[in-house]
This record gives sequence, structure tokens and C-alpha cells, in this order.
Amino acid sequence: MLISPLADRNQKELCSVLSDVLEEQSHRELFALELGSGTGQHVVNFALALPFVTWQPSDIKEESQESIRSYIAATRVKTVLQPVHLDASQPWEKWAGLPCSSCDVIVAINLLQYSSFKTVEGVLKGSGRLLRQNAVLITHGPYAINGTISPSCMEDLDKELREMNPEWGLPDIDTLRQLAFGNGLRMERMIEMEQYNKCLVFRKL
Repeated sequence: MLISPLADRNQKELCSVLSDVLEEQSHRELFALELGSGTGQHVVNFALALPFVTWQPSDIKEESQESIRSYIAATRVKTVLQPVHLDASQPWEKWAGLPCSSCDVIVAINLLQYSSFKTVEGVLKGSGRLLRQNAVLITHGPYAINGTISPSCMEDLDKELREMNPEWGLPDIDTLRQLAFGNGLRMERMIEMEQYNKCLVFRKL
């Protein structure tokens, strides 16, 4: 079981956002896909907080998939499926065989800043195909706004990420909004979170 201190810190806040966004649909069973599930800490906590949602965790790394399996076994949570390999930079048809319009929710927590532009595009394109009408994509992390990054600690983070991988860095919210609209999604909410992070809520038109 891998442990992410960041996942421990923000899980309560993220559960609160998900509960709020999905509250109106809590009377029915929902299906959610998590992109880049990482350690698996988030998805088991989401499942415990939102028992009406069945979760499909995914990750590109085998070590992450093993960790997710361990968290599922340790928590004995019943509404988290076994993790699947999913590369969001690939066309949606290769997303673990998930059919078109099969998801009520897609979440990407602290994924986009560690992604190439091709992967960011893939997340929006794939979500546009896999989400049902009126379903939501929720992304969380630090962002640039109109090409501006603030405060200075976020500028430092962007620089660190680009030094680790030139294709990484804080994605721009306006770029995401345009990509989303081109794929049948509308950005309807931007929620301020701790540590200068934000949750963006995109709804399928």
C-alpha cells in the first residue's frame, strides 16, 4: 500500500466537493471513473463517503494498480472495482473498454499538472464521449489563469514540474474551458480549495 501525504490532507475536502456536486443524484446508483488513481487512497475514501457511487479506478502504472488493490482489500469496500490500466493520452476507445455514455462522473485528482498536452486533450476528449448527458467531469489541482500563475510558490511549482518533464506544468483554465467546449462539456464551477488548488466542474451538454 503506497501512501501519499497529499492524498491524506485533501481527502476530506474533496469528498465534500463530490458530495455537494452529486447531492441531487444521490437517490440513484451512479458509475464513476477515476483517472490516475495513484495510491488508491482517494477512491476508497470516495466510496466510503458516497455509497451510491460505484467506482472504477485506473492508472497507467502497475505499482499504482497493486496499491489500489491493497486498499480495496484492506478497507473491504464493496463499491470499488478492481483497477484497470488506462492511458488517457490514447483515444477513448482504448479506455479499458468502457462504452460511450457509460459514466455519471469522471474525476482526475492532481493529474493534469503531471500530464503532457496530449494527455490533457485526451482527458477532455475521452470525458466528452464517456459521460452521459448532464454528467460531470471534476478535475483538481493547481492551475494557471489567462496565462498567469500566482502566487510565487505556484510559479515555483510550475518551474519544478517543467524541470522534471518539459511537457508537465500547471494547465491554463481558459485552455481547459475551450477544450471542454469543443468536446461537448461546459465548465460550470470553479471551487477554491486549500493550498491554492481548485476544483473545476465540467458538465456534459
